[in-house]
Amino acid sequence: MAAKTQKVQKTNLLLEFFYRMTKSFSSKLGLILLLLIVLLCLVGPFFSPYEINGVDLLNMYSGPSKAHLLGCDAMGRDMLTRLMYGGRYSLALGVCASLFGALVGVVIGSVGGYFGGITETIIMRLMDVWSALPGILLCILVSSAMGSGFFATVIALTVGGVPGTVRMIRGQILSERTKEYIEAAQSINCSSFMIMFKHLLPNVIQPIIVTTTMGIGSTMIMAASLSYIGLGIQPPNPEWGAMLSDGRSYIRVYPHMILVPGIIIALTVFAINLLGDGVRDALDPKLRD
Repeated sequence: MAAKTQKVQKTNLLLEFFYRMTKSFSSKLGLILLLLIVLLCLVGPFFSPYEINGVDLLNMYSGPSKAHLLGCDAMGRDMLTRLMYGGRYSLALGVCASLFGALVGVVIGSVGGYFGGITETIIMRLMDVWSALPGILLCILVSSAMGSGFFATVIALTVGGVPGTVRMIRGQILSERTKEYIEAAQSINCSSFMIMFKHLLPNVIQPIIVTTTMGIGSTMIMAASLSYIGLGIQPPNPEWGAMLSDGRSYIRVYPHMILVPGIIIALTVFAINLLGDGVRDALDPKLRD
């Protein structure tokens, strides 16, 4: 009976979360816009009449037309097709790097916040040194050392965001570890691992969800920056940042080559930020009716 009641409560909380999300116009707009972009990237290429690297020499540098809705690049490749394919890389990089960074930050921050003492001191001093370097510089250094490729780029994007997550989780754990339910778990000889990840973590998960959601947009911008300077995903793979890099030499004479990927990056980040604001408001207990 108790298990059934707990399941009903969890279901009600989930339904309440989605209800609060749908009450906000900005979160609905962000969710719809993001779903359209994701759907276009996943399904759109199957309906495109052009190959991802198909060259049309007669339409090199051509602007938007009936045949090529968003024009062609310097090699006569269809911009819309490459944009849809490239979205898979950009979106996957943003999501994977944000999730992986959150996972690493949660583990390190939980250990430091729960055990305290010398363990916490060592971890936080390492984080101080880590965060002393700018995030984009760390990304460039790691990407240069590990080389190109999807996995290497995810690792490079993860590095810069870990210290902030560690500090946030450590602060949340410090405020929770002295509460009575932790003392009760310790009194029945629960292991430290069980206390950290079964009892403490569910009570500090809200800021993690919000930070990770809103971090996807900034991670995508960082990924585009790496590709723009020649790191990250390499040509001929059409990542959005790489498409920006391809069009920068023609910005005055063929502006569509840089405007098209630039606008789609801006729209995607805008949608993710709106969605992140909605998630934050839906999870904030102070805003509940």
